[in-house]
Amino acid sequence: MTKSMIKLDSVWKEYTLGDGSIFEALKNVSVEIRRGEMLGIVGTSGSGKSTLMHLVGLLDKPSRGTILVNDQDVSKLSDDEASTLRSEFVGFVFQQFNLIPKLTVLENVMLPTVYARKKLAFGPEKRALELIARFGLSGKEDSTPNKLSGGQQQRVAIARALIMSPQLILADEPTGNLDSKTGNEILDLFSELNKKDGVTLAIVTHEETVAKRTSRRIHIHDGAVIKGK
Repeated sequence: MTKSMIKLDSVWKEYTLGDGSIFEALKNVSVEIRRGEMLGIVGTSGSGKSTLMHLVGLLDKPSRGTILVNDQDVSKLSDDEASTLRSEFVGFVFQQFNLIPKLTVLENVMLPTVYARKKLAFGPEKRALELIARFGLSGKEDSTPNKLSGGQQQRVAIARALIMSPQLILADEPTGNLDSKTGNEILDLFSELNKKDGVTLAIVTHEETVAKRTSRRIHIHDGAVIKGK
């Protein structure tokens, strides 16, 4: 059996609203992400899938329950320790690309290395240029994001997510701002990274056509897992 990379056990995420009532964004969720898979996290807007992504990506902590990353209980980590683990463990790709407008393509891709919390075992610029070339962006190194198409911006975002060689890539609606042809090209790229490079991917989406490109799917509805495990 494929070893779990990250495992959520009976996880709840609750928020106190202005009137004092409790909103349950996630309810007793138990799921795992397996090393080397391409997982789909599927649900409509407001279903809890983005909350789940934030917990998996160590951007937030559960109200109750346990999250294990490589068998390590992350609830026992300080905020600083969790931040260090996040920077090394996970790379993020967003629907809005989240590139820095004033930075060039090369500078955007290299950005995570600027905030690295330990000495890097690679040359940031060399690795960034290799990723830029691999994703068909040679010649765009000095361009700013506003000079790029949506598909090119998303490729820059994927290169940025990969530069620290994370164990997991979390993609939140990565084709949401792209036309269908460009969206399929991005999904092809994810499939290549998964199958040829062994990159573990979790893709958050509300689109079944995107979900069907993944090897396994978890369906979220009203904060609970209704299909998948």
